[in-house]
Amino acid sequence: MHRTKQFLIVTLLVAAVAGIGLAQTRPTGLEVMTNVFERPLPDDMEGALTMTLENARGDQRVRSVRQYVAQFNEVEKKLLFFTAPADVRDTAFMNWTYDDPSESDDQWIYLPALRRVRRISAEKKNDSFMGSDFTYEDLGERHPDLDTHRVTGTQTADGRTVYVVESVLEDGTSAYGRTVSWVADGIWIGLRREFYDRSGNLLKTLEIEEYQEIDGFWTISRMTMTNAGSGHSTTMELSDLRFNTGIEESTFTERTMTRGIR
Repeated sequence: MHRTKQFLIVTLLVAAVAGIGLAQTRPTGLEVMTNVFERPLPDDMEGALTMTLENARGDQRVRSVRQYVAQFNEVEKKLLFFTAPADVRDTAFMNWTYDDPSESDDQWIYLPALRRVRRISAEKKNDSFMGSDFTYEDLGERHPDLDTHRVTGTQTADGRTVYVVESVLEDGTSAYGRTVSWVADGIWIGLRREFYDRSGNLLKTLEIEEYQEIDGFWTISRMTMTNAGSGHSTTMELSDLRFNTGIEESTFTERTMTRGIR
């Protein structure tokens, strides 16, 4: 065989094998979103949360929150206490997220003016949370097995491969028809997410503006959700974070919501 032709055949074979290797190592959309859902986290975490609401004119309202999160067996429990300003002080929100995809999040809110804890029904999960650009649904965790995902492309950010994943929401309980996420390989943080309604219109965009590795855990410390129609935005910034302090499961109850942490 002619040496040039032989070299060409070998080159094509090497390229083909390399292509197979790339195809095998690139994760599927479901694998990417599962890695996000299962990203390693501490057993518990507490910290201060500053919520800044800003309209298109630049007018701001700032709210101070204390946040507690802990994992118990196959349930992640989250509790938020509003501490300022006065009109929202002592309001509390609790969310339980289950590893089992057949179980949807349980959510409760305590409004001091009403002096009672109210359970958030499935029909209310698309409502705005405390006037912000986050809904009750956004504050929970949607199991990736519930939806269909596909990787539509890759990009590079901060030296990392970023997978662009389109997720189509299969059930009709959500206000969203699909989302598009930009997920950083290895640390499995969604750097950006676009939310679309069931007619294909962009509703809002979530940007992760700051994240860092703390005690071996990749942690999001600042994010902003922006409404595509009004330009209104909500920024959430975490500070004073403490991990694995031994938060007890008895913390996450309706009684604690009404009386606060003691």
